[in-house]
Amino acid sequence: MMQRPYVGYFRVSTQKQGRSGLGLEAQRSTVNTYLGSNGVLVGEFTDVESGKKNDRPQLLAAIAYCKEQRAVLLIAKLDRLTRNVAFIFTLRDSGIEFVCADMPEANTLTIGVMATMAQYERELIGERTRKALAEKKRQGAKLGTPANLDTAAILKSRKIRQVNARQDENNRRAATLARSLRQAGQNWSQITETLNNNGFRTRRGKSFHVAQVQRVIKLME
Repeated sequence: MMQRPYVGYFRVSTQKQGRSGLGLEAQRSTVNTYLGSNGVLVGEFTDVESGKKNDRPQLLAAIAYCKEQRAVLLIAKLDRLTRNVAFIFTLRDSGIEFVCADMPEANTLTIGVMATMAQYERELIGERTRKALAEKKRQGAKLGTPANLDTAAILKSRKIRQVNARQDENNRRAATLARSLRQAGQNWSQITETLNNNGFRTRRGKSFHVAQVQRVIKLME
């Protein structure tokens, strides 16, 4: 009986862990235990990243290899990745079959719920931070370091905001619908009204304005 092919995906948080194998051995053990005699590992991909970065080139490579080999993506440790919105969206939208060695019951619906909760948690943290800074400012505190606000710093901050906006699921869905409505002949005010009436919200959970709709479409081009 032919064994089912699997592609293993691992993640370590530092270059040191990647070189030493620290953390990888435990993940490989989890994968091998899951496979047993029911499957065969046809490839392995490992992302080495810090907790501050969302880019996962090896995950994308693993997904592509799964499609090529008609294999199942086998994730070693989902619990270490559920707070990473970019990972969850990428996995959920990949269109491939996947299984998590440490959480076999996880599926596309589970991943979608995790993505929603992770995004909600990020928005709550952002809202609490904004309120805390606003209170400090009200009390007379001087926020920020003006000396650091040079042109390079401003451009870097703008680029980060644009990347976050492109990765946001709310923005992606809103842009797709808005673009279709625009092609159908609706004006910007009509499009904005349609989005708001159908429950679409900005990345910060607010109603859309015309300028925001135009900006989101431009960002997604």
